[in-house]
Amino acid sequence: MSDELENIESAEEDDKIISLDGMYEEYFLDYASYVILERAVPAVEDGLKPVQRRILYSLREKDDGRFHKVANIIGHTMQYHPHGDAAIGDAMVNLGQKDLMIDTQGNWGDISTGDSAAAPRYIEARLTKFALDVAFNNQTTEWQLSYDGRNKEPVTLPIKFPLLLAQGVEGIAVGLSTKIMPHNFIELIKASIKLLEGKKVKLYPDFLTGGLADVSEYNGGKRGGKIKVRARIEIADKSTLLIKELPYGVNTGSMIDSVLKANEKGTIKIKKIVDNTARDVEIQIDLPTGVSPEVTMDALYAFTNCEVSISPNACVIIDDKPHFLTVEEILQICTNNTKELLRQELEIKKGELEEKWHMASLEKIFIENRIYRDIEEAESFEEALKIIDKGLRKYVATPDDPSKGDDRIQLMREITEEDLIKLTEIRIRRISKYNKFKHEEAMAKLLADLEQVKYDLANLTDFAIAYFERLLEKYGKGRERRTEITSFETIAATKVVANNAKLYIDRKEGFIGTSLKKDEYICDCSDIDDIIVFKKDGTFQVAQIGDKVFVGKGILHAAVWKKGDERTTYNMIYVNGENGRAMAKRFNVSAITRNKDYELMKGGSKSKLLYFEAYANGEAETVQVTLTPGCSAKKKVFEYDFGELAIKGRAAGGNVVTKYPIKKIVQLEVGKSTLGAMKIWMDEVSGRLNKEERGDYLGAFDTGHQILAIYSNGTYEIREPELDSKIDVNNLIEVRMIDKDSVVSAVHYEGEKGWTMVKRFNIETSTVGERFKFISDANGSKLYFATSVDQPVVKYSYKVGGEKHEEALNLAEFIDIKGWKAIGNKLGEYKILSIKLKESAKPKVEESKNEPQDGEEGFKPGDTIELDF
Repeated sequence: MSDELENIESAEEDDKIISLDGMYEEYFLDYASYVILERAVPAVEDGLKPVQRRILYSLREKDDGRFHKVANIIGHTMQYHPHGDAAIGDAMVNLGQKDLMIDTQGNWGDISTGDSAAAPRYIEARLTKFALDVAFNNQTTEWQLSYDGRNKEPVTLPIKFPLLLAQGVEGIAVGLSTKIMPHNFIELIKASIKLLEGKKVKLYPDFLTGGLADVSEYNGGKRGGKIKVRARIEIADKSTLLIKELPYGVNTGSMIDSVLKANEKGTIKIKKIVDNTARDVEIQIDLPTGVSPEVTMDALYAFTNCEVSISPNACVIIDDKPHFLTVEEILQICTNNTKELLRQELEIKKGELEEKWHMASLEKIFIENRIYRDIEEAESFEEALKIIDKGLRKYVATPDDPSKGDDRIQLMREITEEDLIKLTEIRIRRISKYNKFKHEEAMAKLLADLEQVKYDLANLTDFAIAYFERLLEKYGKGRERRTEITSFETIAATKVVANNAKLYIDRKEGFIGTSLKKDEYICDCSDIDDIIVFKKDGTFQVAQIGDKVFVGKGILHAAVWKKGDERTTYNMIYVNGENGRAMAKRFNVSAITRNKDYELMKGGSKSKLLYFEAYANGEAETVQVTLTPGCSAKKKVFEYDFGELAIKGRAAGGNVVTKYPIKKIVQLEVGKSTLGAMKIWMDEVSGRLNKEERGDYLGAFDTGHQILAIYSNGTYEIREPELDSKIDVNNLIEVRMIDKDSVVSAVHYEGEKGWTMVKRFNIETSTVGERFKFISDANGSKLYFATSVDQPVVKYSYKVGGEKHEEALNLAEFIDIKGWKAIGNKLGEYKILSIKLKESAKPKVEESKNEPQDGEEGFKPGDTIELDF
């Protein structure tokens, strides 16, 4: 009975329930630790994950100088690695593509195109000479049993090189990840030498795919750092871009997909994209007519995989624990580890040389003193060993019995029985051919080598430096930096995005958007723009554009808003509801929170907005204020100049205009900008106006200044100097800054009369953005020359009676200013062969940076200043 009770209690103990908390603590943490240590994160000593280490060790075991089928290597590795062949194969391909430790043969795929490698049975591999030099030494390797206990494998490989930083690594474990960037082979070796010399170093990534990298926020590769990597893009011509190098982690397929998606969204405009990649990367992007390659390049960086951001996270295993370090700290550990391995190798070599010299000394005594003859009459092997030992001791001095001036050979250690046995194994043939001179010469060389090793041990740092220098000389060729280290300017997406939408406004219902096509058109925009809206209740808000966005009824003004815009200025007059005073204010809006109503008026709900205007260039204005007839003011009509107001923040209360009630406010005139002139350039390909000094300088624009564009078909148009607006560059002869007094001089052929005519006229039209034809519509009429330069002098040639003539003419002296529709004065009954502006008449533009001195006007030389017909 008692036995049965004991059995029942024993069964109950076996069936105890383990709580979920216990399972988590034991099983899950064991699993997490296993993944971290055995799969995902590399050891700092050799920079390898376990699967990579086992692959390299398998390659070393099978190494015979020839290539091996990768399938065979995978099979051999499986005796060390407790996972499937697919994982081993993928890891091996990854190692091979890094072009450092494994020589490859066959189709190993391409990191640039994303093509995968061929099946393992079709590709071959072997260790590189570099790997054989730096990665293996059985005497300095620490060993452990494999997972099944049948084989021995290295705990870590004795790699005498910062392989972890050279190859880089990525791994995701349970609750932990690592991402170490690859670095340049040559720079790593030079940095290790500097560390050995006691100097500080700084390391930056280098990628096999090349490209450009901004490492200003690299932070030594630690968590929280960031690298921006860009493709290398070249401008082949005005309508073609070539992507020649890719960012790290991007292949040609993903790059093309990102460009096509951006084109579909309208953020960039391209005509065609072609992958011409063969040995080297080349993606050709054809642009539509009038699209700037410079702006498109910026847009590619802003909206496609031409620029990617990488967040490094340098995590390594040290003493079976994960540590987060900088790449400089990792290099220091690797350099120290290399130095220690070199010390161990020198110690081993020292021991080997001492052993060789010891045996050579015993052989010398054994043979030269014919001790081998003394053992002929020995009756046993043990007796023979005693005879040899006794014979040797006559001629040697051991460390315990040092030589004191006699001819005995000073040994480095005691004679052992093993030494005696080795002497008995010397063959008679070797004794008969013994050469005393050569033997002593060999012993001298052994001593010299031993002294050198001792010297190297005493000067281990210098020896390590020499070792790295040998690596650099032997393997550094062809491993120069591929990724250019530079700094990137931040590209504002709103400045480079293509206008792909139109903004409309429904003032009655309070909507703005791109789908309100039946309502009032405001301007062209992009689908990532922000829109600023001012309302009659004295509030404003900024909203992101959409198909139909409700912003509130009573809309006064709506426009595209640019963050940081400090030139667009708003003038307003309102009545303070608390004291009844009329207040005037000028302000700009450079930063806000989207979709939030901001109050512009003080005085609460009784305040009332009386006047509002917006100016893109900070222009002041003068208004006429009319007071109510019944007020007690003596002067009921007066002028108010906004130019006397300082531009303040949007929350400012403003300055008092009057304390009396206002009947109406009328604008009298718009003055000059109070912000000063704004220098503007024009992109010569796209025609986009900018202040980033891209393209041709047009001038410093102030209030009243406009842009004149003259075209070869005899038309002109006036444009306002609005940044990011575009001028049509097709058939463009000249584009210049003008004012109301500017004069256009033109030479044209009148087709109906068959005469060459000269005309000069002021710009009398006021419509902005509309083209006006200033030459005859008659068949055969053409424009030879046109400019808005003051006092233009031209040199021209023509033929009369088969004879060519060349003359110079001051157009301002030849004809007075007339109306823009006038035909002009007759120059001659012939056609012009060529015409050009004399150098002395051309406006000067500083060419060093396309930036002129203050007060200079820009000029676009060379377009059609000289025409040949």
